[in-house]
Amino acid sequence: MKSFLTKSSCCACDHVQMRVLVVEDDISLGQVVQRGLAEDGHAVDWERTLAAASEAVAINTYQLVVLDLGLPDGDGLDLCHKLRSAGNPARVLLLTARDSLSDKVRGLDAGADDYLTKPFDHPELSARVRALLRRPDHARSPRLTASEIELDPAAHVVSRAGIQVPLTAREFALLHYLMDRAGEVVPRTDLLEAVWDANYDGLSNVVDVHVANLRRKLDMPDLDTAIETVRGVGYRIIKEAAQQ
Repeated sequence: MKSFLTKSSCCACDHVQMRVLVVEDDISLGQVVQRGLAEDGHAVDWERTLAAASEAVAINTYQLVVLDLGLPDGDGLDLCHKLRSAGNPARVLLLTARDSLSDKVRGLDAGADDYLTKPFDHPELSARVRALLRRPDHARSPRLTASEIELDPAAHVVSRAGIQVPLTAREFALLHYLMDRAGEVVPRTDLLEAVWDANYDGLSNVVDVHVANLRRKLDMPDLDTAIETVRGVGYRIIKEAAQQ
C-alpha cells in the first residue's frame, strides 16, 4: 500500500478532511490522483489490484474509495458490492473509461455515490470529492422513523411495520433524504442534487422511477402509501401512517 500526505496540504488546512483509498492499476494515473487528493488535504492510500483493495478496506476505515472498474484481477464493482453488503458507509466514486449510460446506471445501482469518466481534469475530481464530503455521514446519523418506516443509517437497514425491506443503495439514499425531512415537500431538483449530485446526467425522470420503486417495496396492504406526490413540485414522506 502506498500512502501519501503532502506537507503543503497539512499547512493548507487544520486537519485531514478524509482518509481516501484510491484503487487504480494505471501507475501514472494512480500517482496523479493520489498526489492531487493529498494536496487537497486528504490522507490517501493507493492500491492497484482488487485483492489488495479488499484487504485494505478490511483493516482500515475510509471515508471515500476512488475506484477504477477495470482492474487486473477483477471488476471494481465487486468491491463496491462488497462494501454495501457489509454496510460499509464509505462513499464510492467510480473512476473509469466506461462511459455508456448502461455502465453508469449499473455502477450507481451497485452502490456507488458518483461516477467520473476518464479522461478528466483534477479540478473536476476535486469538486466531486468535496460534494461527497458535504453529504451526511450515515454511520453517525440516528435512526429515523416515519409512517411506520424505520431507517437505520449505520446498519443500512430499512423496515416497515416490523418487516425488513431490501433496498438498493440508491433507494436507501433517496429514502434517507426524504425521511430526514418527513412531513416536508422535497422538490425533485433537491433530490436529484442530493442523491445523484448536480453532475448526474441521467434521464430526467430518474427521481420518479426510483420513487415508484420505493413505493412498490414499502407499500403494504393494511397501510396507506408512505410517499406522497405533490404534483409539479416533488415528494413528501407522511409522518404518520394511516390504517386502511
